[in-house]
Amino acid sequence: MSEYAPEKNVHRAKKSMGQNFIADPTVCPRIAEMADIDGACVLEIGPGFGALTVEAAKRAEKVVAVELDSDVIDGLKENLKELDNVTVIQGDALESDLKQLIKDNFGDRRVSAIGNIPYNITSPLIMKLIEPDLGLDSVTVMIQKEPADRFCARPGTDGCGAVSVPIWYYGIPKKLFEVGPGAFRPRPKVRSSVIRIDLREEPAVKVLNDEHFFRLVRAAFGQRRKTAINSVSSLMGYKKEEIAAAMEKCGIDQGIRAERMTMEQFAALSDELAAL
Repeated sequence: MSEYAPEKNVHRAKKSMGQNFIADPTVCPRIAEMADIDGACVLEIGPGFGALTVEAAKRAEKVVAVELDSDVIDGLKENLKELDNVTVIQGDALESDLKQLIKDNFGDRRVSAIGNIPYNITSPLIMKLIEPDLGLDSVTVMIQKEPADRFCARPGTDGCGAVSVPIWYYGIPKKLFEVGPGAFRPRPKVRSSVIRIDLREEPAVKVLNDEHFFRLVRAAFGQRRKTAINSVSSLMGYKKEEIAAAMEKCGIDQGIRAERMTMEQFAALSDELAAL
C-alpha cells in the first residue's frame, strides 16, 4: 500500500490556487475515519499530492480524485500508482459536470465526497456538492474555520449567514475537529475545521418554489445591518407593506433581522410572497 511522503511535495503549493498541502500525518487518517466511507464510493475534490486519497483508498471501494492543478498530476499519480481502486481526473470541480462524472465512474452506486478544499472556492464548491441532483450521501471537507462555523450555524442562531440556510435545507452539518496552521505546508494564517454534511433525503422544509425561497434568503442577508423587511424590499422589489403583511400572517416579528429567522420562517414568508 502506498504511503504519502509530504516532505517531497509541499514546496510546490500555489498561493494563487489557495493551496495548502497537509503535512501532519495524523490528520488524513482521522478525516477518512470520520467520513464513514468504509466500502463506499468516494469522490475526492482537490487531492493535491494524495495525502487524503491514500487514506480514503484504504477504506473505500473506489476513489475518483479530481485535481485542477496540472503541475501536481504527475506527482499525484506517482504517489497513487500502487492503488488499483483510485482514478485520477484532471479538471476543475467547479466547472465540471459532476453529475455526469459520478454516473460515468460510479454508475448508480451511492457516493460520498471528501476533500481538503482551497479556501478561495469554499462556498461555491460546497453549494455545488450539496445539490440534490448529485445524489451524494455526505460531504466531508476541511475548510477554513470561519466559514466552517458559519456553515454549521443553524438558521436563527448566532453566526448563521446566507450560506447556512441552503446547507441546513439540504443537509445536516456537523463540525468534526479543528486543525491548526502547523499541520500544513505552507503554513496558513488561519485555523481550519473538518466538517461533515449528511445530505437529507428530503429538504428540511417544504416550499412552493425553491428558487424564490433561496432568492429571499440571499436578499434578507444581503444588507445585514437592515431588518429583513428593508433588505428584502430593497433587493427583491416587494413593497414594504406587502412584506409586513406577509410577516404578520406568518407570525414573524416585523423588526427581525435575517440572522434571527428560522428555516421555517423563511419558508413561510417565501410562500406568502411567492403567492402575491
